[in-house]
Amino acid sequence: MTTVAKIIELVGVSKVSWEDAVENALAEASKTLEHITGVELLNLTANVDQGKIYEYKVNLKLAFRVER
Repeated sequence: MTTVAKIIELVGVSKVSWEDAVENALAEASKTLEHITGVELLNLTANVDQGKIYEYKVNLKLAFRVER
């Protein structure tokens, strides 16, 4: 049997941390996707106001197995 994976790009957002932003993106994707096999972090950014981070963002690729 041949295994096929599909890769999609997502942006996760959090008020807490970059790790939480990844977890938020994964949790949301898990609501509609099955067989998620991994994530690759592409870019970490943050919005800043008055010298403090108020929003963390992470761009990531998410891989999931394609089922027939």
